[in-house]
Amino acid sequence: MSGAPWQWPEAEWRAKVERVRAGARLAPTRWPGGAPFAVALSFDSDHETNELRDGGESIGRLSWGQYGARVGIPRIERLLAQHDVRASFFVPAVSALLHPDEQRRLVGAGHEIGLHGWIHEWNTGLPPGAERELMLRAGDTLEQVSGVRPVGLRTPSWDFSPETLAIAQEMGLSYDSSLMADEDCYELLLDGAPSGLVEVPIEWIRDDAAYLLMHRGSGLRPYTPPADVFDIFRRELDGAIAAGGLFQLTMHPHVIAARSRIWILEELIRHAAAHGAWFATHAEVAAYVRAHGATDR
Repeated sequence: MSGAPWQWPEAEWRAKVERVRAGARLAPTRWPGGAPFAVALSFDSDHETNELRDGGESIGRLSWGQYGARVGIPRIERLLAQHDVRASFFVPAVSALLHPDEQRRLVGAGHEIGLHGWIHEWNTGLPPGAERELMLRAGDTLEQVSGVRPVGLRTPSWDFSPETLAIAQEMGLSYDSSLMADEDCYELLLDGAPSGLVEVPIEWIRDDAAYLLMHRGSGLRPYTPPADVFDIFRRELDGAIAAGGLFQLTMHPHVIAARSRIWILEELIRHAAAHGAWFATHAEVAAYVRAHGATDR
C-alpha cells in the first residue's frame, strides 16, 4: 500500500473495489412449480462459538450458546416440520463437533448444512494462509459429522476477506451468502472474471441479530420490540412478493427461538405460504437461478 487511502493511486483503490464484485443478476421471472416468488430461510448455528472465537471463557455466554442447541434448534425444527419447510443452517465446524447429532438430524429432515467458518473466526484478522486452512478443515469436518459435503458458504459475521472467494472457488463451492450487492441473486466476479459461484445475498435489515442481540459487556441491547421486527421482515417479504423475487432471511437459534420471538418466524411462513411461495434451501435457490435466472429484471 502507498500510504493513507487518500494517497492511493487509482490503480490501487480500483483494484480493491474490483477484487470481488457483482456480475450478472440472476432473477428468474418464475420459480419452480409456477411459484411467484421464493423464500430462503437460514439459521446461523453459532452456539458456543460466539464466545470461543474471541478466546472468551464466560460460562454465562457459553450457556446462551448451549440454549441455541438445546432449546432453539429443536423448537425451530418442530416449526419447520409443521409447515413442511426446508431451510439452510450455516454451522461453524466447532459447533458441529459440539453438537453432531443436531447436524445429522437436520440433514435427515432435508435441511442444508453450510460452511460458517471453523470457530466463527474473523477472516480479515487471520494471518496469511490461515483462512484457507480453516475453510478446508471446516469443510472436511462438516462432511464427516453430517455425512454431506457442504456446497455453500456464509462467512462468520459476514466478514469476507480479499481471499475468501478464491478459496471458495478452489473448494468447488456452488454459492456464497455473505454479501449485499443486490436483493436478487447474482454471479460473483473475481478480479473481473466469473468465479463460478452464485451469491444468495443477505442484508442486516433481514437479520434478527441486528435488532434482538444482547451483550452484557457492551452497549448492545435488544431495543427493537418483536412486533416491530416482524413488521420490518414482513415488509421485506411483501417487497419480494411484489417484485416476484427472493426473500432471504438470516436468523440465529439463540435469538429467534425465544418464546416471545418464535412467532415472528411462524407468521412469516404463514404469510409467504398464503401468497404461494416456493420455500427452498439456499443451495436449491442457487442451483435454480444458475440454470434459469439470467434476466434484466
